[in-house]
Amino acid sequence: MTAYAVGRFHTIDMGPELVEYLQAIDRTLAPFDGRFLVHGASPTVLEGEWHDDLVVIAFPDLQGAQDWYRSPAYQQILPLRLAHAQGNVILVDGVDASHRATDILPAH
Repeated sequence: MTAYAVGRFHTIDMGPELVEYLQAIDRTLAPFDGRFLVHGASPTVLEGEWHDDLVVIAFPDLQGAQDWYRSPAYQQILPLRLAHAQGNVILVDGVDASHRATDILPAH
C-alpha cells in the first residue's frame, strides 16, 4: 500500500546548504521509488490558518519510506535540512481505493 513522507515546515532559510540539500534529495529517493506529490505549494486555506510549507513524497510502501529515511544517502544530506528548515516530518500509510470513511469505526 502506498505510504507517504509528509513534512510541514514553518521556518525555512533558503541558503546555500538548503539548495545543496534540494539538489541531492532526488537521488536519494530514486532507489526507493519515492516521488514528490506536493512540494511547497501555496494552499488555498478553507478552514483555520496555514502559514507553513507542505511536502508530500509517495513511496510504494511504508517499509520503503522508512528505508529511504534511514538510508546512508539521505542521512548524509539530512543535516543540511535540519539546520535550515524547522517543522514536523512523519511517515504514514495510505489507504486503498476501496476505503470509506466509516472503515475507521469499530465493528459492532
